[in-house]
Amino acid sequence: MRPFDYSRATDPGDACRAAAAPEAAFVAGGTNLLDLMKLEVMAPGALVDISRLGLDGIEPEGDGLRIGATVTNSDLAADARVREGWPVLSRALLAGASGQLRNKATTGGNLLQRTRCPYFYDTDTPCNKREPGSGCSALGGEQRNHAILGTSPECIALHPSDMAVAMRALDATVAVQGANGEHRHIALSEFYRLPGDTPHLETRLMHGDLITAVHLPAAKGDRQVYRKVRDRASYAFALVSAAAVVRMEGGRIAHAALAFGGLGTQPWRDPEVDALLTGEAPSEALFDKAGEVLMRDAETHEGTAFKVPLGKRVLKAVLAEVTA
Repeated sequence: MRPFDYSRATDPGDACRAAAAPEAAFVAGGTNLLDLMKLEVMAPGALVDISRLGLDGIEPEGDGLRIGATVTNSDLAADARVREGWPVLSRALLAGASGQLRNKATTGGNLLQRTRCPYFYDTDTPCNKREPGSGCSALGGEQRNHAILGTSPECIALHPSDMAVAMRALDATVAVQGANGEHRHIALSEFYRLPGDTPHLETRLMHGDLITAVHLPAAKGDRQVYRKVRDRASYAFALVSAAAVVRMEGGRIAHAALAFGGLGTQPWRDPEVDALLTGEAPSEALFDKAGEVLMRDAETHEGTAFKVPLGKRVLKAVLAEVTA
């Protein structure tokens, strides 16, 4: 690990100003950042500690919740209001990592965690996300844990978060404070960038921007399911995961919001899938058609071709469960 300066911010404005320095980065739980620093994948010259800014509360906001950026994954998953009104989020959080990591990992950090592509972590191999223009080693290498949706010739790295998948289905919004003091809100649907030819640019945040909170609106569906398929029963990233938020009326699907992990370069939600399901009576034929729509633009390689049928099966199983 390379030497770095450390400072503890006293308020969000102080944090943003300190992190606006060219080589500065925020640190809270550090569950991802410190690993990357040890491997010299990331080497910030200064760390700005935001763990004591009072951003660790969960409060009602309108008909929803305001979740502070430094609320831990464990506290968020255990919150009685989340478990009752947004159970898909609690289940997604509990499906991720381990209890020890959930005790340290934060809401804002979870949204910003970097890909687990092995070539991104290996500084001896080319990686466009780590070093723009150097090439993508995954295209000719091991691909089992890579994306098939939203990829580009420059990058097929998978987005790793479970929490963000559930928040995508719940239409979450991210509250951000900039180094200039400006406050803004970014819908999670707009928060992440597709890799295109700039895979190193992963979100809409600018340098020095601080996530202060995530807003969850009232859930539009009372039937919520999260399912995660992985190589091990615990402490493993998703091969395919799905979050479903559904409301049934008169035997038909009145609202459908499906988001997927393990498939995309960002938490993946396809508006055409949601629209196809809305207003229809549940049926095996409908679920099969939804799977075809979801996978219509999938770009597979030898190591990821299995994700197309697996993704369809997971979608079908989740819909069968949530509409039963």
